[in-house]
Amino acid sequence: MVSLVLKRHTARGLKFSLLPLYGCKLYSTKISKPLRILFCGSDEFSIASLRAIHALHQRNPDFIKSIDVLCRPGKPAGRSLKKVREVPIKAVAEELGLALHERDTFTGWDLPKPEDESINLIIAVSFGLFVPPRILKAVEYGGLNVHPSLLPDYRGPAPLQRMLIRNPQGSGVTLQTLDDKSFDHGKILAQKWFPLQPGVMTYQKLLDLVMPKAAKILINGLRKRLYVPPLVEDTKWQHKLPVKLNHAAKITPADKRIFWQVKSAATDIPARQRALGRLWTSVLIDSETPKRLIIEDSETVKRPAELMDKFEKTGEAKTHLLPEIGNSVHFFVEDQELRQPIFYVEDGPAVIFRTPFKAIRVRRITVEGQGSKDASKAMASLRSMDAWRVERLPGTGRPGACIFKALPKTGDVETGERTVALATEPSDQDSSEEASVEEIAGENASRESSKEGNVEV
Repeated sequence: MVSLVLKRHTARGLKFSLLPLYGCKLYSTKISKPLRILFCGSDEFSIASLRAIHALHQRNPDFIKSIDVLCRPGKPAGRSLKKVREVPIKAVAEELGLALHERDTFTGWDLPKPEDESINLIIAVSFGLFVPPRILKAVEYGGLNVHPSLLPDYRGPAPLQRMLIRNPQGSGVTLQTLDDKSFDHGKILAQKWFPLQPGVMTYQKLLDLVMPKAAKILINGLRKRLYVPPLVEDTKWQHKLPVKLNHAAKITPADKRIFWQVKSAATDIPARQRALGRLWTSVLIDSETPKRLIIEDSETVKRPAELMDKFEKTGEAKTHLLPEIGNSVHFFVEDQELRQPIFYVEDGPAVIFRTPFKAIRVRRITVEGQGSKDASKAMASLRSMDAWRVERLPGTGRPGACIFKALPKTGDVETGERTVALATEPSDQDSSEEASVEEIAGENASRESSKEGNVEV
């Protein structure tokens, strides 16, 4: 099956041919009335499905009689909030000459009656509002939804981003009914799996890949009248659910924060950048002054020799040595509860940051209040050695780890003094579990949401 999927032409963006998808005839033993559709959408993903439905309407107007579009009103945007940012689907609905309705709530609103006929099917794709039971019960065939994951895995508003963070080997699309109690809990009518190449897929590339597949599964479902009772799943293939289902929660600024010292940092940071775009970290210029950095264009690399772990023999034990801070090795102090020294070296215009098991090369950095620069130039303006010093503590008894602490360079013992455990090479004796980046981000989300920076992420 995988080989068949790989041989299919992968469409890019919205510029995919409608004929190969909808040119073949699909027969169904079910019978339905001509469809008068209310299409609820917002973004690029929903636009692809709307265009596909409109193309089917033009090819077979007796099957789809009319299409009304419902979207949310534009919102004030920009620093002064003087501009109104319209949802993208509005312009497409106007381009296609479709009846357009703008609502931010269903309260007090009744369904339109095109040509004095009742809407009999609602299709919601990336809409953002919950369609209430009152509306669903008012239409003969209820509602349909296309979701860009293999439900029930990755329920929620951000399935593609959450999926990419975990670097999957495959993804899929699901056609389901609209549930009258909660999002993404409808009856599954059809699903389609497709492979992904781990480590290279970005959000935009995945979106471009998923859009035509979502449109196709929707159109096939309409042609087969899967919305007509009895509702039966139209697939012989059943995917194996993970032991623990993933929730695709809304992306927040906390999700874009870099956690340099988690064990998975070397793989998590590039994966997060492919999924979410630019990431950020916070540097303590001194014990009271944080500064936000925007990290761009990162990749996982081997640690250079200057950042490799070094030990000295002390009797029967080994003592972990500090990196030789000086002309080549530098550090900054991360603005976290544990004030962690993050070591790095310059690599031409780029900078290589040390993580527990590998390293991250970054080419561009934007310092809060400044423009984007080569990473080496940006970091040169933030030399933490002017305000901080790093000391090694005696052994802690934890295998596979060393302990450093960052102190103000004055040497004063302040309340802000912290110690930090830096993981070194993997140890069979160190089997303790570590909180995931998602869990750490969740714990920090409320605190970080109150901090306003001068650099937009």
